[in-house]
Amino acid sequence: MTFRRKLLVLTSAAAIVIGTGTAQAQLTVYDPNNYASNVLQAARSLEQINNQIRALQNQALSLQNQARNLQQLPYSSLQTLQGNLGRIGGLMQQAQRVAYDVQAIDREFTQNYSISAGSSDAALVASARARWLNSASAFQHALEVQAGVIASLPSTRSVSQNLVTSSQGATGILQATQAGNQLLALQSQQLTDLTAMVAAQGRAAALDQADRAASRAQAQEQFRRFMDRRQGYQPQPVEMFR
Repeated sequence: MTFRRKLLVLTSAAAIVIGTGTAQAQLTVYDPNNYASNVLQAARSLEQINNQIRALQNQALSLQNQARNLQQLPYSSLQTLQGNLGRIGGLMQQAQRVAYDVQAIDREFTQNYSISAGSSDAALVASARARWLNSASAFQHALEVQAGVIASLPSTRSVSQNLVTSSQGATGILQATQAGNQLLALQSQQLTDLTAMVAAQGRAAALDQADRAASRAQAQEQFRRFMDRRQGYQPQPVEMFR
């Protein structure tokens, strides 16, 4: 075999060996441990992503709840309640003659409800008339206050119904709190109305009782004066014919 032929044979053998090694190097080898590790890492990564998604969802829900809790109540009864309170307050200020003033009451009782032996008959009559006017004015005022309270009942009923409906449909803490506060304000207005009625009726009853007591004292004084005058009276003889 010539040298050239030997070189050709060696070259071919080397090419076969190199090709075989390259083909073996390109083959993929399956490793169960490596595959399980890769799957576990992928599962952990997926779990972390899911946790992040849930955290973002919880944050979004929390923001929605906070926004819902900050929503104000769409219904307000403040104007109606203020109107009712203003009307009753105005009626209470319209009390005439013996009004709700301590000093004025003291002056009136000293002048017209205290019977003095030194008072003239005309003064006693004037005091009796003043007491009657005081009682009549007080009873009229009590009736006016009652009429004002009755007139506000429809608006009070409407406000109560609207507030109950609003409180039941409240979507957040702020709305529920505002509905509760307005219900308390409505109760305060009702208590104010009741207080005004009781005060007006009590004033009328007190003046009527004071008038009765003063009238009894005045009657006793007038009877005493009548008896004094009768005892001091001496009839003069009348000459019918001269």
